Amino acid sequence: MSIINQISGFNRKRKWNIFNKLFKLTTQTTILDVGFNEQEYSPWDNYLEKKYPYPNKITALGIAGGSLFKKRYSQVNVVLYNGDRFPFFDKEFDICWSNAVLEHVGNREQQLLFLQEVKRVARTAFITTPNKYFPIEIHTRTPLLHFLPQRIFFSYLSLIGKGWATGSYMNLLSMKDLKSLLAAAGIERYQIIQNKLLFFTLDFVIIIKEDN
Repeated sequence: MSIINQISGFNRKRKWNIFNKLFKLTTQTTILDVGFNEQEYSPWDNYLEKKYPYPNKITALGIAGGSLFKKRYSQVNVVLYNGDRFPFFDKEFDICWSNAVLEHVGNREQQLLFLQEVKRVARTAFITTPNKYFPIEIHTRTPLLHFLPQRIFFSYLSLIGKGWATGSYMNLLSMKDLKSLLAAAGIERYQIIQNKLLFFTLDFVIIIKEDN
C-alpha cells in the first residue's frame, strides 16, 4: 500500500472516531449519506456503509449510478437526484454525513445550496472537505498544483491524463471560505475541526449542530 493510501486510511479512521465521539448513535439513528461512491478504488471508499452497524438506517444520495453500490450494500436505501434540492422532507434525518463532496458540487452558489439543503433535511450534520491551502492537491496528489493559475492548472491536469479534474470538478475551500458559506447559509451553530498532517491542516470536519 502506498504512503498516500496509508495517510488516507489513517485520516478516514480519524474522522470516523470523531464522528463516533461527537454523535450519540443508536439503533434508531437515521443517516443521510450525500455523495456515495459507485466505484470503490480504495478500502476507504463508502466508509460509512462499511462501518455503521445499522445499514438499514442509512439513505445514500447521489446523482448517478447506484446499481453496483446497492449490490455491495443491499440494506442501504439508494436515492438519485438531479444535484439541486434534496428530495426529502424537512428534518427527515437525524444526521447528514458527507465526506469530501462539498468541493465537488460546483461554484459558490451551488455550495451554498448544498449546505442549505443539508441544514433543511437533517437535524445535525458531519461534513468533511479538504483544506485549500494544504500543500499537496489531494485529488491529483500533486504538490502545489492548486496554487497555480487556473489555466495552467487545467492544462497540466490534461497533460498528465487527469482532465477529469478540470472545469467545475472541484472548488477547494479555506477556513475563511467555509465560515463565509456557513454564514450565508444561515448556519450559526457549528464547529470546525482541523485535521492536521505534520504542521498543515489536511482537511476540515464541519459539525452542524441542532438548532435550539
